Order: sequence, then C-alpha cells, then structure tokens
Amino acid sequence: MMAAARDINVRGACPALAAPMQTGDGLLARLNPVREGLSAKQLIGLCECALRHGNGIVEITSRGSLQIRGLTEPSALALADDINRLDIDVRTGTTVATGPLAGMDPDEVADPRPLAQSIRDGITRLGLNGRLAPKVSVVVDGGGAWSLDDLQADIRCRADGALWHVAIGDEPRTLGRFAEAHAAAVVLEALEAVAARGPMARARDLNIGATDVAERAPRAIPLGNLALKDRNAMAVVLPFGSVEAGVLAEFAKQAQALGATEFRAVPPRALIMLLDAPNVEGILKIAQELGFVVDARDPAMRIFACPGKPACTSGTFKTRETARNIVREVPELFTDNAFSLHVSGCAKGCAHPSQAALTLVGEAETVGIVVGGTARSLPLAYAQPNALVDALKEME
Repeated sequence: MMAAARDINVRGACPALAAPMQTGDGLLARLNPVREGLSAKQLIGLCECALRHGNGIVEITSRGSLQIRGLTEPSALALADDINRLDIDVRTGTTVATGPLAGMDPDEVADPRPLAQSIRDGITRLGLNGRLAPKVSVVVDGGGAWSLDDLQADIRCRADGALWHVAIGDEPRTLGRFAEAHAAAVVLEALEAVAARGPMARARDLNIGATDVAERAPRAIPLGNLALKDRNAMAVVLPFGSVEAGVLAEFAKQAQALGATEFRAVPPRALIMLLDAPNVEGILKIAQELGFVVDARDPAMRIFACPGKPACTSGTFKTRETARNIVREVPELFTDNAFSLHVSGCAKGCAHPSQAALTLVGEAETVGIVVGGTARSLPLAYAQPNALVDALKEME
C-alpha cells in the first residue's frame, strides 16, 4: 500500500566538510575521500577528531559517506584543519560513484573507473559543479559482488557486456546502450539539460528516455570474506550506520595488527578492509565483539534509525532503542527478506528518505505508523512510544 504524502520542508543541501549543515544535534560534516580508502592511522585520526570536535560518533551513510556530528561553528573549522593535517583529500562537486571494489572484483563485468573519470572530467570542463543541485549524482556500476542497486542516482550507468546501459533516475528511463566514450557524452548531455532547468532541478524532471521494464535479480551485500583478484578483503556493517569513535578506533588498531591495510567506507553503511594477510576470521571475531554487523541475515541490515532522542533535539522518542526492542519482541517481521524498517525521530526522515515497508515517525506526543511510505507520509495509525511493540503485534 502506498502512503499519501505530507508537506514537510525537506533539506536539499549536502553537508560537506567545508559547509556543515545544522541538525538537531549540532552541525553535521560529511566527508567523501578522494582516494577510496583510509589507512589505519588516518581512520584512527578521524575518530580522534570526532571525539575532540564533535559528539564522539562516527557514521557511514547509505551512500558510503563518512559523517561527524555534534559540531559547533568553531569546532567545525578546527575539524577541517585537522582533516587536512591527516592528509585526507575530500572530494567536492557532483558525486560520480563507482563500486567500492572497482578494478579488483573478479566478478565485475567491466571496470567502471575510466567511465566515471571521463564523466568527472566532463563535469569540470563544462562548469557543471556550480550549476547542478547539491544532491545530483551519477552511479557507474561495473557489476560484481558489491551491489549498487539500492544507491539512488539521477543517472545510472550499468555495465552490459562491452557496452554501458545509461538510464535516467531510479524509475528508470533508459537512454540506450553505448560504448564507453559515447556513454560519457550521453551522461554529460543529460547533466547539461538538468543544469539548464535551474539550480534545484533533478534528472527525473527531464522528459527523456523510454521506460525500462527489464527485471534484474537483486544482489545481496556480501559480508565477511571477499575474494579479490590479487588480495583478500572483508566487510562489516555499522549498526544503524553509527559507531562510537573510540570503538571504531580500537577496531582499526586491532584489525591493522591482523593485516588490514586500508579501510573503505562504502554503501550501504559498511566498512571494507583490504588485507595483506588472510586473517578474516580473527578480524570478524573482533568486529562481532565490538558490536559490528557481520552476518548479512542480521535484521540490522534492514533497519534505518536516526540518532533520535536525546541525541537530537528534533527527535521525539528513542529511535534506536525502539528498533532493538522491535527486533527482540517482534522478530517475525524480519522473516520476509524484503521487509525494511525505518525508525525516524521526526518527519524529516534523515536516516532513510526512501520508502520502507514500515516507517515509525515521531510526532509531538505519539509515533506515527506508516506502511509502504516514508517519514513524510500520512500514518495509518498512531501509538505512544512505550506501546509501539504492542501496536505492531496487533497490526500483524
């Protein structure tokens, strides 16, 4: 059932390191490193920055960005200086994303990096960075083990044999299949058309492309050991995309001691480690002890929950505590692999702007229960925060 929508003011800017965004728990800064991975020293340094300048929490978003929360205006400036001293180059401009294992995955159809770089170069050459909306993005998916299917994009390029299938938005509307050079030109032409419509336009606003009815089998996110072309890697997920900075720093130290040489923040809310020594089991044991998700069947893989109350002043109830209670008290919800749960402290829906099978959204005195919608949708029912579990049991 599709839920109706409410008129909620949705933020349209991205909280980059140079322009942090005000949230209910202070300023939020988001980092997209230019180089795919961080060394253990850099990741530990980033955690120390979160402790020194923010509220001590490090997040990885559904798009694979690193976030530090709880900043003030002075501490945000100090954070930027410290990030520079860590030699972490932060990517700016329109996002052109590739898979986290690009060029290393033996199962990928094509290496997406050359096409992605051609698109980035074209965006710079055409002066589009300042003309496109902050959230406009392009995904270049070479296929392989790590799926980008759930990563929202204005334009998506998907490897299809020797060609690239280019589509508009996530509906999707196909523009055709092209060789690499032609695919880049098609993407840039579409981005120019978006820019011409104004600074807040998105690719979905373009009246181009034919409806693509092709069905593609969903690809699960693999956790644990990842066999690459010339080395080993492994992946874990941050529960709710969030971890205490001290815990993440400790994990980086212990993982480095067992052979981890590079740490990559990747979608959705995951951390991939490249290994010099194949000591996956040892690192997985440490990750599990420290509270990371190590099993793709874990219900936490399908739960989105913002910090909520008391961390965020906009939150009206304890979102993550509520999510854990639901997993413990209503486990039957998660027997359906297609089920997803979004627990939002307010109607902004920061943790998951997209639809979920079930969304719980904080109101002034109650919590709205939305089926098949977003945090901005009209609830089907309401319940007091301490009665949510019982209300969900009655709705089954």
